[in-house]
Amino acid sequence: MSKYDNLELNYIDGEWVKGSSDEVIESIDPYTEEVYATVQAASYEDLDKAYKSAEKHQKEWEKTGPFERAAIIRKAIKITEDRKEEITDMLVKDAGSTVAKAQLEIDIVIAIMHLAAEFPFQMETIVNQSMIPGKKNYVSRKPAGVVGVIGPFNFPMNLSMRSVAPALAAGNAVVLKPGHQTPISGGNVIAKIFEEAGLPKGVLQVVHPKISEIGDAFYEHPVPDVISFTGSTGIGKQIGEVCGREVKKTILELGGNNAMVVLDDADIDTAVKGAIYGRFMHSGQICMATNRIIIDESVFDEFADKFVEKAKSLKHGDPTQEGTLIGPLIDGDQVERLLEEVETAKGEGAEVLLEGKREGNVLTPYVLKGTNDMSTAQNEMFGPVITLIPARDEAHALELANDTEQGLSGAVSSSNEIRAFAFAEKMETGMVHINDQSVNDEPYIAFGGEKASGIGRFGREHSLDEFTTWKWISVQEEPREYPFD
Repeated sequence: MSKYDNLELNYIDGEWVKGSSDEVIESIDPYTEEVYATVQAASYEDLDKAYKSAEKHQKEWEKTGPFERAAIIRKAIKITEDRKEEITDMLVKDAGSTVAKAQLEIDIVIAIMHLAAEFPFQMETIVNQSMIPGKKNYVSRKPAGVVGVIGPFNFPMNLSMRSVAPALAAGNAVVLKPGHQTPISGGNVIAKIFEEAGLPKGVLQVVHPKISEIGDAFYEHPVPDVISFTGSTGIGKQIGEVCGREVKKTILELGGNNAMVVLDDADIDTAVKGAIYGRFMHSGQICMATNRIIIDESVFDEFADKFVEKAKSLKHGDPTQEGTLIGPLIDGDQVERLLEEVETAKGEGAEVLLEGKREGNVLTPYVLKGTNDMSTAQNEMFGPVITLIPARDEAHALELANDTEQGLSGAVSSSNEIRAFAFAEKMETGMVHINDQSVNDEPYIAFGGEKASGIGRFGREHSLDEFTTWKWISVQEEPREYPFD
């Protein structure tokens, strides 16, 4: 937020402080490639202080009444709504968001907080009958304790807030580490909003450590009871391994190799429009983005021709300009990675239907025709590169769609809803969208993947479940008989 001070600091124990590491973390505007913000990195000692502060203040926050906790979250909603223009500008400069994408992200953030504001009133105690005569059972929902949140760079505010707000609402304390490319929009702005909303000191901490300096310490530290991570499958597996050894609960939303399937009876024009959005929204830097389009061979040429023509017409470049769909990738390394992937696919026999071009960190669409075993179909592109794959028939299309270790989202297009629903049920993904595309996120719906795309669910009561635990207290109200005198 441009009107706020201290955005380039860490937020530890209720104070805005410089990190004590010698390293710095720079946010580079992905489009202009100019430095947007510089944050003095947090050291292990800073991280330790943040976790211990969260542990210290969590119990008092847990005792805070539900009306007060909900009121703080509702005030945070109002602040976010009032400062939407400033936050939009921040997301454009910090994350390379187009204006349309930034505004969508803020709308989702607000919806997440509305959902979270209901959670303080759902921290219930249930009284159950017992199988033991004269006993009464009390089962109470309790906060998990301290939650460590690791956010990504692509939807930085949204994907941090979807853990932060529900965790706080349930009475947990939170330590947040945003993606290093987006320290402001993924971390500090959230702390500023809750600070202004009246969240008590120490309940939320934001730290900016260099992973090269602290290693696994963020999730290996003894204090956090839950680690929520959004990011790549590789890092997610590493976090899962460490947390399994340390017996910590994890919520992992990982990568997706999402397939959109176009059956032979699909409305091609509608399918093309959906596929364009599903691949190229935010330049494809979305875990749910359509990574492969599997098309019945009887309609392949029609779909491919229309898809390429539409992709050619997409506005790209300056993310501040109205109508821009394809803005910059987060940094030049991602551009280089994608260009290398395309060259590999060409070597594997991919046919280039549309050749992209590089303009700084902006990459215009690459459309390839290939097979499911090509690198661009097996790897998550996370950028404006798409592989179109012909399928012999419906059974072959399903086989191709499921031929991946990941299973986050997917889509199927057909004019027969019953047929499409039956197909969707057989897709090995956590989410499938009929006559739409794979990028959908609603806070009041269960969100999450299968296979190597993660563990756990966000949304609805599932977010509350992930950040709480249950405690059983029984009362033997009458003397119990034991099998001995």
